[in-house]
Amino acid sequence: MRIFEPHAHMYARTTSDYEAMARAGIEVIVEPAFWLGQPRKHAGSFFDYFDHLVHYEHDRAAKYGIQQYVTLAMNPKEANNYELAEEVVQELPRYLAHERVVGVGEIGFDAITPTEEEFMVRQIRLAAEFKLPLLIHSPHLNKYEGIRRILEIVRELEFPMDRVLMDHNVEDTTPMSLKAGAWAGHTIYPISKLSPERMANIIEANGFDRMMVNSAADWGPSDPLMVPHCITELRERGHR
Repeated sequence: MRIFEPHAHMYARTTSDYEAMARAGIEVIVEPAFWLGQPRKHAGSFFDYFDHLVHYEHDRAAKYGIQQYVTLAMNPKEANNYELAEEVVQELPRYLAHERVVGVGEIGFDAITPTEEEFMVRQIRLAAEFKLPLLIHSPHLNKYEGIRRILEIVRELEFPMDRVLMDHNVEDTTPMSLKAGAWAGHTIYPISKLSPERMANIIEANGFDRMMVNSAADWGPSDPLMVPHCITELRERGHR
């Protein structure tokens, strides 16, 4: 079986996780830039992190036969530090030109603030300039309203909706993302997000077209094999 993992924060994982993923059939992963648990105080911390993703993590994955790509952005959680976000976004174009950067993300909402919206808009415009798709983080709280507003912004900016991956959908938001023409991303995460069973129910309710499933594996109680687990659940239900 050939598996694509579209959202895994391998920076937070051990090398043995790469080995397990390769054994499970995961051949390609995308690692989006995200916050590191402790808010960063200096723009240089972001730039070192971006360099780590496109170089060291790429090489670490390759040792296990996994192709690794990245999406880079000023994440919404830390974007509320205006001066820091400004410095990072000013420098971001230098990284978006890298051959292993396949999208701009994670952008979107965390607390759904005007500052988060400003930097999301600016990075959507950068994505248009560099002809890159978007990986959008939907908020954990007020998710339905957050996604509704994000889709509205994307339409206002006339960004191609078929180049948008709206991530972290749940049962009541998946139809909205699909109806808008975006790809609907779903995170299988043991505590705060979906289970393989819930994910399979969502797929059965909405079909397979423009649907993505990921583990978003990070430092929390997560599992980088959640995509294979979801495949197992679907197969047990009789799906190919």
